[in-house]
This record gives sequence, C-alpha cells and structure tokens, in this order.
Amino acid sequence: MLPKDYLVYRLTGVHATDCSDASGTLLFDVENRRWSEKMLEICSLRREQAAQVFESSEPVGTLLPEIAKALGLSGNVLVAAGAGDNAAAAVGTGTVGEGRCNISLGTSGTFFLSGDRYTPSSNHALHAFCHADGGWHFLGCELSAASCVSWWSSLSGAGDPAAAQAGIREEALGRNSVFFLPYLMGERTPHNDAFARGSFVGMRMDSTREEMTQAVLEGVAFGLRDALEIARAAGLEVHAAGLSGGGAKSPLWRKILANILDLELMLPETEQGPGLGGAMLAAVACGAFPDVQTAAKELTGGISEHTLPDKDLTGLYEERYQVFRSLYPALKQSFRSM
Repeated sequence: MLPKDYLVYRLTGVHATDCSDASGTLLFDVENRRWSEKMLEICSLRREQAAQVFESSEPVGTLLPEIAKALGLSGNVLVAAGAGDNAAAAVGTGTVGEGRCNISLGTSGTFFLSGDRYTPSSNHALHAFCHADGGWHFLGCELSAASCVSWWSSLSGAGDPAAAQAGIREEALGRNSVFFLPYLMGERTPHNDAFARGSFVGMRMDSTREEMTQAVLEGVAFGLRDALEIARAAGLEVHAAGLSGGGAKSPLWRKILANILDLELMLPETEQGPGLGGAMLAAVACGAFPDVQTAAKELTGGISEHTLPDKDLTGLYEERYQVFRSLYPALKQSFRSM
C-alpha cells in the first residue's frame, strides 16, 4: 500500500489502491490497468498480497462503525480510492482527457500530459502511468526546479527569489552567456542519473549575479523543454499548458518558460490543484458527477493570465537550448568521476 491507501484501509477496512499510484510500484501492468502476474512472480509475491485495484474516482467502501463514531460522522460516508499527488493535481487543474498539459514549478518541476491511449516513450524517459480520469498520463520530473532558485537566491545573498530577479532586464532574455544545469539532486527526466550535478557554465570575468540568476531560471526551463521534446518524439502533441506551483507566480519566469517551450502558458485562478482534485474524485465517487471530465469542466476555475511566446525570443532560445542539451553529455563522465 502507498500512504493514502493505508488511510483508506484504516477508514474502511479494505486493502485497496488506485491505478495511478499502483502505476509507480513497478508491479503494475499499466496498459491493462491490473497487477502484472509476471512481476508478482519475479518478486515472489502472491496475488492475494496485492491490494484490490480501483479507479481513482471509485468508492472503495464506507466508514467502519468505530471510525464513524470516533469522527462523529454517519456510517454511510463513502471513501473514494483517491490518486497519486501529480494525478490529483492534474484533475484539480483540469488536465484531463486527450492532449491536456500542465507544468508545475514547485520544489521539483513536472511536465504532465494527459491522454486517452497508452503511449510509452521508447527510452522510458517519460513515466507512462494510469491517470485518475480513467485514461493515462505521461510525466517528466525535474528533481530541482523552484528549489534551484531558492538555493541560488540564498547562496548569492540576493535575498528572496523575487529580489534576486528584480535586476534582470527583459532585453537580456535569450542573450545570456551563462548556462546552468539544474541537477542539484541528480536528475530523473531525461537522464535518470543520480550522479548528475548542478553546474554553471560559460562565466566570464564580467559575469554578473543577475546573469547567473537568469541562467538558473533558464536552466530549469531548458530541463522542462527536454521532457517536452521526449513527448513530441513519442508522437504526442502539445500546443499549450497550464502552469502551477510557487515558481509560476514569477512573471519573468513565466515569460522565459513560454519562449523556451514555445507554448502558450495559462495560469489558473485557483492554486488548490491537488486538494481540489481529491475533492473532485470524491464528488464523482458519491455520484455528484458522472465522470472526472465532467467534474473538471464544472469545478475548475478560469484562467487568470495567459503568457504567449514571442517569435523573436523563441528563436534566440532555440539556439541556446541546443547548446544546453550538449552540456550534460559532455560532463556526464566528469560527474561520475566526482
């Protein structure tokens, strides 16, 4: 069981999990949404040891009598299976159905794309998991995103991230000579390399703190561009993306990201993605909505701001991205030697 599944067990007495969380156990047949008999055999596990699998919006059961009494609730309260954190956040931001994308700039960075079909990337650089809406999702994870900005802002003495970014001029965008590899904790997508390390490359005697701050913002965005390129190579189309997480509050970072990805970015009115998504799954389980897609259409808020790419900037950033993507291969062996 995963953590939320243990809570469901204590509430209902049912040994259960949902398809989205089960997808991350390496024991699950993601395409067919069931436990893999082959993997269970390899791991010397019996089928009855594995949890009963539900869709995220399905009711698992009702509260046990002693739990209902302790909480002061009715014994007929339903408990839904729920979902993994990224899948629940996607539901809460309306990232459900075919071709919807959401990017999170939190402590880590995630690139999340929902779909109606199972389409794993050839080199498995993107996770292909069951989604909480009954379909599938494709997830790229950057282990350090906004945490890179917090780290650098503190280390450089600039203060908080907003203060660190204050001196960056818009005319400097796309023209920075400094690059930053955002691998402070190793990296998952696309390198899957625990030995990768954060690195500044290209500094000169006249390089400024502002240029290095800009490089950090750009480096995280280039890392998310890596995930986008893998999705496109797998035949998945992305034309726009929602944006969430603490880093999304920075207008400058939104502009950098929109131009590096060459995507329209949409900032939602509500920031309560994961919690709202969990509540929406419960609403579907209780019959308030026929399916997750309908709940998302009815309950997710509007867009507070659109950030569009600029044709001239996207061209400049395309050249810089090609340099960025050449740096990790050149340093890979050095990282391991360190």
